Amino acid sequence: MGQRVTTRRRAPGGYRDAVGVLESWRDGVLTVRKRDGSLVEIDEETLAAAKVVPPGQPR
Repeated sequence: MGQRVTTRRRAPGGYRDAVGVLESWRDGVLTVRKRDGSLVEIDEETLAAAKVVPPGQPR
């Protein structure tokens, strides 16, 4: 929790990526807060890959 991650999940028609801070991973759902402040909820059943990445560049 609290680290910047990149995720790739299976979606209809291909894959979707999300990069942000991992806020929680409970009951099979990851919550990632993107740079724009929005939250992405990812069902771990759809997760294809994820890893910790270095902090982003300040805007």
